[in-house]
Formats: sequence, C-alpha cells, structure tokens
Amino acid sequence: MSTAQELENEVRRLMQAGQLREAADACDRLNQQHPDFLPAWITASDLALRVNEPLISVRAIDQALRLAPGRQELLIRRVDSLARAGETQAAVDTASLLEDLVFQSAPAASSFALLLNRLRLHEQARKHFLRACELEPEEGQHFYNLASVERFLGNLDATEAALQRCIELRPADSDAHLMRAGLRTQTTERNNVQSLLNAYALTNDSPRDRLRICYGLAKELEDIEDHDRAFEYLQEGSKLRRDGMQYTPANDLLSMQTIRSTFTREVLERGSQGHVSAEPIFVIGMPRSGTTLVERILSSHSVVRSAGESQAFAVELVRQCEKVNKQPPANAGELVTRSLDVDFMALGENYVNTARPAGERTAHFVDKMPLNFLYAGLIHLALPKAKIILLERDPMDTCYAVYKTLFEGAFPYSYDLVELANYFVEYRKLVSHWQEVMPGAMHVVRYEEIVTNPQPIIEDLLEYCSLSFEQGCREFFNNPDVSTTASAVQVRSDVFTSSIGKWKNYAAQLKPLAEILEHAQ
Repeated sequence: MSTAQELENEVRRLMQAGQLREAADACDRLNQQHPDFLPAWITASDLALRVNEPLISVRAIDQALRLAPGRQELLIRRVDSLARAGETQAAVDTASLLEDLVFQSAPAASSFALLLNRLRLHEQARKHFLRACELEPEEGQHFYNLASVERFLGNLDATEAALQRCIELRPADSDAHLMRAGLRTQTTERNNVQSLLNAYALTNDSPRDRLRICYGLAKELEDIEDHDRAFEYLQEGSKLRRDGMQYTPANDLLSMQTIRSTFTREVLERGSQGHVSAEPIFVIGMPRSGTTLVERILSSHSVVRSAGESQAFAVELVRQCEKVNKQPPANAGELVTRSLDVDFMALGENYVNTARPAGERTAHFVDKMPLNFLYAGLIHLALPKAKIILLERDPMDTCYAVYKTLFEGAFPYSYDLVELANYFVEYRKLVSHWQEVMPGAMHVVRYEEIVTNPQPIIEDLLEYCSLSFEQGCREFFNNPDVSTTASAVQVRSDVFTSSIGKWKNYAAQLKPLAEILEHAQ
C-alpha cells in the first residue's frame, strides 16, 4: 500500500496536469485509506474549489478541522469556501472565530480582508488592511484597499489620507485619483486638478487608466464650474469606455418591449401561489434617481436592514427558468416568456432566503437593485406582500447624472448620449406599463420632492411600508451602516438640492439627448 504522502503527491501531480477526474478518484482513495492524514483533506478542499464545488470544499475542511480544531488557516479556508457557496451567514459565523487574528504576512492580511469585504464585514476588514499597510508601507495597493473600506464606512478623512499615500507611491493610479475626486466638492482653492492632469499625461498607453482620469477631471472641473472643460473630459472618458465594450443596445430595448407585451393586466390579475413573506422592500428606478437616498432612509428604521444592490432576484429567476426545460434561457426574450411558467412560490421563498442580510434578522430588508424594475411584475407574482418603491426624477437630470458616472460592470447604455436616451425612453414606457397593469402595487417617490421637503415624503414612505415614524429615518445621514454604491459619499450628508437642474450647465452638449427625450413625450 502506498503511503499517505505518496498518494497526496500523486493527487497534486494529477491536478497540476489538469487531470481533474483522475485527481478526484485518487483523492477519494487517499481519504478512505488515510482518514486521519490532515494534508489529504486540505488537498481535497483545493480540488473541490478547482472544480467549482465549494460545498464539497467545506466538508473537506470540516474533516481537517476535526484533526486540527481551531487552526486559523483552516478556518480562513472555511470562510472562503462558504462565501463561494453563497452560505453567507455560515461564512460570517466562521469569520467571527477569527476576530483576534493577527497576520505576519501583508499579502495574507490583504487577501483575508478582501474576503471579509465581500461578506460586508467592513470593520473587521479594515483591521487587516491596516495591518497590510503596516507590514508593507511601500505597497500602494494596500493603501487603496484601505481607502475603499474607509469610504464604505464613511470615514472620509481617513479615506483621503490613504488615497494620498497611494498616489504618492503610485502617481498614475487612476482608481485612486478617481476615488479621491469623488470624496468632496472641490473648490478653486482646494482641488486635485493639477495632480489629475499630471496623471493624465502618464496614461497614453492605457485606455482604462485614461478614461478613469478623464472622469476624475470631469468631476473636479465641474465642482469648480469650469463646465466646458469638464464636459470635454467627460466625453473623452465615456467614448473610451464605450469603445472598449461589446454591447448591443437593441437587445435591451427589445427585452423591455417583450416584457410589456408579455406581462399584461390579464396575466398579472390571474394571481399566483407566491411566497407570503412581507420582508422585502424593493427600491427600483434608474440609477442616480435617488434609490440610495430612499434605501438609507428606510434602513435607518429599527426593524429594517439593507441588502444593498442584490442580484438575488435575477439569479433565482434564471435558476427557476432552467427548471422549466432543464437548460438556461438562450436570451433575455426567452427568459421573459419562460418566466411565466416558473414556480412562483419557490422563486419568492428562495429569493428571500438568499437576499436576506446575514446577522440578526429584522422584520424587513431593502433591496435597492435598480434593474429590478425589469421584474416588477414577477416580484408582484412571487412576493405579493412585498413593497415596491419606484423613484422618479427629472429625465434630463437623471440621464446627465447617469452619463457622468463611471459604473463598474453595469449599465452599458450609459456611455453614449443617444443610446442612453433611447434606453430611458423604453424604461419610462415599462414603468408606466407597470403602473397601468398593477394599479396601486408601487409607491412612487419623486426625487425633487424628497430633497426639497423631506418630512412629509418620508412619513408617506414609512406609512406605505407599514412602518412607524422614527426620527432616525429623517436623520438617515447619521446611519453608520456601510454604503458601497456610487452615492456612498452623498448619503453621509443631509438632503441637498444642488443637483436639481444641473444638466442645464451643459444644455448645448446634451442636445442630442434632449431631442430624443422631447420627441418621446
């Protein structure tokens, strides 16, 4: 009989050769013959992650922990595997066992901190990012990571200090420059325009970095009211972003048209056996329309928590559609039509269990994924007791706010004025359709009203959600919860009206957008 070490070496050799099936068979033999050989279970965990089986990885790590209870590196592996499996609460519970962990390696500290960040354990992550900075004070990436978590936590002075150090170490770091530009409203006396221009000159060979510096310049130049130069850089940045994307606008427009034709009043009135949960509160609308503001107001209530911009509904919808004919939908149109045949009870129940924030359970949670406006009809069928709040904002202000924002991996229509306008027109048709075929199912909040006269709007909003008024909802800017959206800085201050009508500073440049919107009215 081969020794345990010989068998493990063979498993590792097969994994390196890409012979994963053979490696799995050999690993099974190893664990059966030598169940108390610790390295074998670690290898089994690695192999399971290699083939995207995180729950099998968890089981292997649990066997390893049986042999070495409380070993920190095994607990870290367990957190990672649980997170990959979507078992967020279990991952958080395991991470709580590591609160006293002190790394001696900066890469290890940083890697674990990034994992904690994904689990929304930002305070815990901050400790390890600080440790990474301490261990490797000349590595700019550590300071950028620290700045990101400080920003999430609302520690703006600390964010700025970390970014300053990052930029000192890496003058061309476009991500750091862009984040710093968005931290404050810059003034003619205090701004980073020259630093951004210096970085701009270093980005000739990198479209990715060039476009980020352009967005930073556009933001700071707008702050100091140099509007013409601001828009020039915004145009350059948005064109670079659009040119680097593979995106077919017609697909999005057709999807929204298909949704309107599929979800008729008759379809929605026939009802369904949806899940009875009243936990979810959906906040929908175009991005930059005030969705984050409303989410912060609601999550400041004592019985409401934030689930952030969760993709759980869309993911679960695809999963349920796959069950209809045992394969994923070929395109968005097929997803829409097949969705009529899903198990609405399962859709609602699985969504709630997935989207519910980890930690102490409350009566409600807020899901502020803007794109859920596509699924308002399905949400109504799968979760008939859920609340749906629709944000509305002046079309030109909305579109300009979207256009000037650099989104990561989302909203591909936002980098060309004509494509943005056409998308917005179809969006408005769809949300108007929902209001027509589901009368009373959505509560509309106008951005302009909530920032000019917040008290009555907040009271109406809470009443719609069957929540008592709490002063914390009016003082949402004191909410210590993290915010990871594009509005993470703005939500740390009280409502302001300065964004109303801001598009008018660029009326000439935005004429192609305005003409399409006006023609559609």
